[in-house]
Amino acid sequence: MAKPRRNVKFAHRSQFSTSNDSGARRSSFSSEDGLASPSRSALHGDGTDSSPNRSPVIREEPPPLSEYEKKKQTFITRTIWTLLMIALFFAAMAAGHIYLVILVTAVQVITFKEVIAIANVPSREKKLQFTKSLNWYFLAATMYFLYGESVIYYFKHIVVVDAFLLPFATHHRFISFVLYIIGFVFFVASLKKGHYRFQFTQFAWTHMALYLVVVQAHFIMNNIFEGMIWFFLPVSLVITNDIFAYICGITFGRTQLIKISPKKTVEGFVGAWVCTVFFGLVMTNILMRYKYFICPVKDLGSNAFTGLECDPNPVFLKHEYQLPFFLQPVLGATVKVQPMQFHILAMATFASLIAPFGGFFASGLKRTFKIKDFGDLVPGHGGITDRMDCQFIMGFFSYMYYQSFIAVNHRASVGGILETAITSLSPEEQLEVVERLGRYLVGQGIVGDKLLECWNGAVNGH
Repeated sequence: MAKPRRNVKFAHRSQFSTSNDSGARRSSFSSEDGLASPSRSALHGDGTDSSPNRSPVIREEPPPLSEYEKKKQTFITRTIWTLLMIALFFAAMAAGHIYLVILVTAVQVITFKEVIAIANVPSREKKLQFTKSLNWYFLAATMYFLYGESVIYYFKHIVVVDAFLLPFATHHRFISFVLYIIGFVFFVASLKKGHYRFQFTQFAWTHMALYLVVVQAHFIMNNIFEGMIWFFLPVSLVITNDIFAYICGITFGRTQLIKISPKKTVEGFVGAWVCTVFFGLVMTNILMRYKYFICPVKDLGSNAFTGLECDPNPVFLKHEYQLPFFLQPVLGATVKVQPMQFHILAMATFASLIAPFGGFFASGLKRTFKIKDFGDLVPGHGGITDRMDCQFIMGFFSYMYYQSFIAVNHRASVGGILETAITSLSPEEQLEVVERLGRYLVGQGIVGDKLLECWNGAVNGH
């Protein structure tokens, strides 16, 4: 096979070059009138024709989306992410209390970050190195105090018998105070001339965020420890109220409710109240049948598949109530119903009439800083704060309401007795308590004499 010849020039190629188009190739096609068609090399990269005999070709841009298409895309995005969040919520509940605590903690931290960010001027512009570090330090110190309080309160039977954890439990509040003072001193020491106003504004803003976000969110975690129902019901009531406020508002809404949130209407507000109360009554009647929801947590390893066992709170047991005389001809003299059905009316009313003001507060905050959303973490929904603005105040109320009207505090707990014996009695007195408790158990026939003899022998030998 012959080798191809290289560097061979053909004269006819240069015959068709012009001063205006020296690099153009001769077309291999011709029209009927003898004019050469435009060559491919005469077309620029943007699709326009550089030939003097051709007008520029303009690439057609896709037409802009209509308002309907934009709303449709937004609705699809919001729906998908709503379903994902609901799936994550129910998966965490089924996995167990510890996973819910982790979820609440993550929401707590992200919300704090979003709230701090909207008022934070970049530290580089002001040459302040420790502004953000102090914000996170105060968050860590606050969470150490709050979480430590909960662990000591709900898990005394574990903490007070551990030699390593006992000093931390005994001096927890003092340690927390020292941590805060360290941050306070460091803040004062970092004050820089010319930036006092900014630094003190950040200090006040951080403490406001700690109270409105971290402290209130912490009580949601306490609700989890008291029983899954005290977490699920407040959360679901707020979500239900938000949904029906939207539905009733677009269906019947005519009268504006509050200027800070122009789309809220009185009709939607009242309609959502009625629907939320109905939902609360139905959902409470379902949840009360499952001990996994009504039992306080004692083992963080439990989940929906292992279940929980406890003596139900009296609020979940039917009581007999005397009806007013005008209802007796219809319903009878008495009726049996769980007291929880009355408590849920108060909780649903708060979720409908008071909790939305947490959202109004957030709307006013966003208008103050001229932002649409607190963040963009959740597509179609904005930031976590935009979804949780009503949940914090609702969780705080639920905890206070439970502790005031529902919690059963007349029974002593094992953790409380252990804490008293360990912190208030000497080792000799503790041994005496054990010995006398052993005698009582022998007298009741719960344990045998040999166990008590073995114990006394071990103590005397020691």
